[in-house]
Amino acid sequence: MIEDQEKLRNDLLILVEMAAEMSSYIHSDVLFWPMGHADMPRLTLGGYLMRQHRLVALHNLLNAADQEKLRTALAQFDAATGEWVVRVEQRGHRELEARLRQWGEYLRDIRGEAAAKLPAYYATAVETRAMIAAIAAYLQTPPRRLDDHIPQTVTMLDRQLRARFQSGSFVWPESWQPAYPPAEYWWLYGAPL
Repeated sequence: MIEDQEKLRNDLLILVEMAAEMSSYIHSDVLFWPMGHADMPRLTLGGYLMRQHRLVALHNLLNAADQEKLRTALAQFDAATGEWVVRVEQRGHRELEARLRQWGEYLRDIRGEAAAKLPAYYATAVETRAMIAAIAAYLQTPPRRLDDHIPQTVTMLDRQLRARFQSGSFVWPESWQPAYPPAEYWWLYGAPL
């Protein structure tokens, strides 16, 4: 449980950094924005939104000071993106296309020779699917709009995964489960065969 909380706190530190750079990121043409620290992931809208979803859903696991950091980061994100609806929507769709390609490549890889090694990597690889879900949810919130072909593409890729999927344990830290109900996030409860 302590390790789970440390992972959540690390997510918060990353989210805070991402929120601080969101305005510069939105105004750039760079899709995968370097964060300046070697140990930080690159800033993307999907990376931010995946962490935001998790941290908002699990905010009660954070102490009061960390909850305040979360509120500040959320406000910073809203300020950076609020007046740039079209630009943020375009950025989201551009990243969705990249993430869908990445996820599709992963699904093709698990059909190949190295498939026996890939289930161990699934907990990391499925972050891409979580980012797809987070971006799609964000773009479905007015005034933004999700392109009609995205849900169809996601459904097609999900069918490919379901054909090889073995239901099982939640692949991420146990304390994160309340943020990811199994009915909606079934792909986090098991792994491909």
